[in-house]
Amino acid sequence: MGGLSAMTPDLDLFIRSGTDPLLAIEYHRHFTHSLVFIPIGALICAALLYPLFKRQIAFGAAYGFCLLGFASHALLDAFTSYGTLLLWPFSHERIAWDLISVIDPLFTVPLIAMVFLGARRRRPVFAMLGIGWCVCYLGIGYFQHQRAGVAAGDLAASRGHTPALIETKPSLANLLLWKTIYVYQGQYYLDAVRVGTHVRVFDGEVRPVLDVQRDFPWLDDSSQQARDIERFRQFADGYLSLDSANPDLIVDLRYSLVPNRGSGLWGIELDADAAPDAHAAYVTMRNRSFAEGRELLRMLFR
Repeated sequence: MGGLSAMTPDLDLFIRSGTDPLLAIEYHRHFTHSLVFIPIGALICAALLYPLFKRQIAFGAAYGFCLLGFASHALLDAFTSYGTLLLWPFSHERIAWDLISVIDPLFTVPLIAMVFLGARRRRPVFAMLGIGWCVCYLGIGYFQHQRAGVAAGDLAASRGHTPALIETKPSLANLLLWKTIYVYQGQYYLDAVRVGTHVRVFDGEVRPVLDVQRDFPWLDDSSQQARDIERFRQFADGYLSLDSANPDLIVDLRYSLVPNRGSGLWGIELDADAAPDAHAAYVTMRNRSFAEGRELLRMLFR
């Protein structure tokens, strides 16, 4: 019951529209992941699952298991680099503590192994070891995040820059290589920092901050595409720029396969010939080239 309840919040993936491409990303990790909804979601799960186990446990115990599972999902998601609306409906800020990548086998595989061993051998000590591993790994993530942030601040200072904020996110499936991004005088500075036994910085690209009037002079402010830009801006926490290869594509600079590049993993593409009520197209670029994967490995191991 706890395991099934822990997966339930991601049913928000089914909230989508055939006419509004941005609806799916707006509602992923939305109200189903909020602290306010957790007790309600757990109650729904308990009501649906309890009939299967009512001869074994009381409803109160069933609700407790569902509550633990449901709550663990939302809180663990907030530790990742992808925003989670923990404080909805009081705030629409996407909270991301950036301590771990959304995909990290070093976190997930040992946890699965301990859960499996605990269930197979019926010994709670394995569950405790799994929880201990999670706490330790997230603690390492916090330590690495702080080191990367300090290195990024030193890098900005060496350039004579004084950014108001430096965003620091783990790269794919590791806590060694981090993406840093900050804004200075209308430009995004994208860099990578490897924090191993010593710190190494990989200088990256500089991208202009999106300026809708400059970049899309033909766009009607009252059009649906203009409204979609603002919706995407809120989702991306403002980190928007044009794709270097496609001037009609706006990318979310926070996420890329190679951390010091601006070739984002997703974006929205505008069409100058679209009708005023037509939505911008949502585009994913997750099938990156072999060369980019090789560059990521080079940064990790050289």
